[in-house]
Amino acid sequence: MVEITGYIDVAQVTLYVFWVFFAGLIFYLQRESRREGFPLEDDAGNKDGASWLFTPAPKAFHLAHGHGVVLAPSDKGDANADPANLKGAQVGQFSGAPWQPDNEMPMLDGIGPGSWTARANVPDMLHNGAPKIVPMREDATITIAEGDMDPRGLRVVGCDSIVAGRVSDVWVDRMEHMIRFLEIETEVGDAPRRVLVPMNFVVVKTPRDREKVFYVHAITGEQFAMVPGTQKVSEVTLLEEEKIMAYFGAGLLYATPERQEAYL
Repeated sequence: MVEITGYIDVAQVTLYVFWVFFAGLIFYLQRESRREGFPLEDDAGNKDGASWLFTPAPKAFHLAHGHGVVLAPSDKGDANADPANLKGAQVGQFSGAPWQPDNEMPMLDGIGPGSWTARANVPDMLHNGAPKIVPMREDATITIAEGDMDPRGLRVVGCDSIVAGRVSDVWVDRMEHMIRFLEIETEVGDAPRRVLVPMNFVVVKTPRDREKVFYVHAITGEQFAMVPGTQKVSEVTLLEEEKIMAYFGAGLLYATPERQEAYL
């Protein structure tokens, strides 16, 4: 073993250097992990102060397709978490108490299973800048696989077996080559609307009349009239996707009063 002095050898110095490097690496990674979600914010909207030691300096992230620049960390909080935007009340007078909707339409309150994140209000894009999720009428190269059922024209019913409308088109993910949404021409509510139903909330059933239907357990037939819409007829933004998914997710608990009660 090569000795630097009579008491310190190369192996010992190497070990100490590794310890210092590893401690610095852990500190760096801990600081970088605070770029999102910090400073911490409680359910009343109160934020912790930024730490001079553990909070990193803001870094600029340039978004693809000219969608701007995002700084992280940022003092800008989630708009949906702002107490001024919450449409409900806590069930208890203590920090961490669950929130409960107190409106006539709890599935639009953004609480519990209906909560959503304020994502960018722009479509998800392909590498060439074109929207990734589009209706089939916008892309003639996409067709239903031979031998598979074409959803267009089939009825859609809610958990109460009320017909909400018929499928007018299919929205596909052109990158993953799969169906993301069914476009429904509603027959409920004050006026017909075109709304999107997430494919993962749909089950194909064959009732007694033998005509296949799309069954949606999450909401009732009448509630299809209030599904959040899209700004454009052939595009869905990331924010709109969030709100649509949240609406159907909330329906699993809030669509009927009985769903909020205990099973036993």
